[in-house]
Amino acid sequence: MQMNAMIAYKLRIFLIAVIPLLFSIQSCNNNPQVKTDNGGSKSTATSQATEVKIEKKEEVAKSPTPIPQPENEQKSVSSPPVSLKDFDRDRSNKFTDSAKFLAGIKVDEKSPLAAYQKSKAWNDHSYYFESAWKKLEQQQLSKIRKWTNTELKSINQTARTIFYPFSGPDFLYAHLFFPKGTEYVMVGLEPIGNILDITKIPAAHQIDGKLQEINKSMNDILQLSFFRTKAMKVDLAEKGVLPILFVFLARTNHRILDVQYFKLNKDASIQLLKNNKNNSKGEVLGLKIDFVSEGETLVRNLYYFPLDLSNDGLQKTPEFKQFIKNLNKPVTYLKAASYLMHNDEFSEIRNLILSQSTNLLQDDSGMPIKYFDRAKWNLKFYGSYTQPIDLFKVRYQPDLRKIYQSDPTIKPLNFGIGYQFEVNTSNLMLASRKEQ
Repeated sequence: MQMNAMIAYKLRIFLIAVIPLLFSIQSCNNNPQVKTDNGGSKSTATSQATEVKIEKKEEVAKSPTPIPQPENEQKSVSSPPVSLKDFDRDRSNKFTDSAKFLAGIKVDEKSPLAAYQKSKAWNDHSYYFESAWKKLEQQQLSKIRKWTNTELKSINQTARTIFYPFSGPDFLYAHLFFPKGTEYVMVGLEPIGNILDITKIPAAHQIDGKLQEINKSMNDILQLSFFRTKAMKVDLAEKGVLPILFVFLARTNHRILDVQYFKLNKDASIQLLKNNKNNSKGEVLGLKIDFVSEGETLVRNLYYFPLDLSNDGLQKTPEFKQFIKNLNKPVTYLKAASYLMHNDEFSEIRNLILSQSTNLLQDDSGMPIKYFDRAKWNLKFYGSYTQPIDLFKVRYQPDLRKIYQSDPTIKPLNFGIGYQFEVNTSNLMLASRKEQ
């Protein structure tokens, strides 16, 4: 009985610490201060949960905290693992079970975490998560999946590298639109964070009723299809994106094979690290997650960079620009991107995307339509466009509105996406490079 009580207590403390991270998906974007069109200064932003407010973002990413690494020296990824047998099974099991636990999915009875999932606290968490995810699946995910199978069918036959700038930890939608990707490159200001060892959580002060409060707030967020609150933003800045990435990997039926820190060398090659300690200031650090889809053997990779994508930020990190240039025919995805690339301060990432992408899927918060040369790009529009939300009303595009008013062939969207999250208010544009 004493053992079960201690497990339940430790579990409660753990869930209090990490659950606020679980639903904080999109719009943790790369949002430094930018100038508005009227000469003032405004913070770009993303939608807040219950009040749909936009909040300021930090201008620089915090340093990530250590992830336990194998006891080996730094090594170059010259011969990365290419099959499941190349990975440490015990290490993979630990990461995968942690992800399932966070996502409210039962682990095997032989797992060290099995005892923790017998508590009422975890079962309440799992029940709520299952219910919330089922609702999300019915209202949005299944509809997007059906749309993708039709409208992106041709692209997904060949799209293997997915570039998602201003993503935060939103692996969910990157995978939803591009499920056959083998390499996902994501960028946000948020720090990487670390993996908690659930079995070694120290005792901490007790906070009664917090789980019920969190579950209540989750319900409001899921109804709005946005997964952030002001408190979650603070937690994300402190805890990092890793727990959220784990949840989405588990919920999209993936097994995590390995998790490693790395840095980019000056030639844009990857150097794996034991940890992030004693790294030189100005180095480009990143996170690499190797994973495999359930029932498959093809090893896939997720790269996350905590970077500032403004012109100033990219000028300080030329190795990252070269890394993107080295990607093999990337497809770019942009969602709730705070209209950053409408500003001259983000012209370099805008030009990098236009020069490197074979295809680009975005809502109107991404790339202004005026930057697409019709001699080089085929453009296809979906949904509805009237104007941006009030905070970004200066980003109204008359030329885009004219297209939507004059083209009766534009297909509607039966799901919400981005800032205009209500059905019949969202828009998407698919840009495909013409063959030269």
